Amino acid sequence: MKKIVLATALSLAATSAFAGGVVEPVVEPEVVKAETTSSSGGILIPLLLLIVVAAAIASSGGNDTPIID
Repeated sequence: MKKIVLATALSLAATSAFAGGVVEPVVEPEVVKAETTSSSGGILIPLLLLIVVAAAIASSGGNDTPIID
């Protein structure tokens, strides 16, 4: 009977000795790849420049004869 009690006491003492403490889990940061979107800036600037030039040509009037008083 003494051997059973001694074995039980030693096994309980051994499990608590190796149990350790509460350790925070190490979480590695998740790598997020940003989605790239195509920009319309490559076509927008020349298109606006074309509109400005067309407006300047249209507003010139085409009247080349000077008015003499």
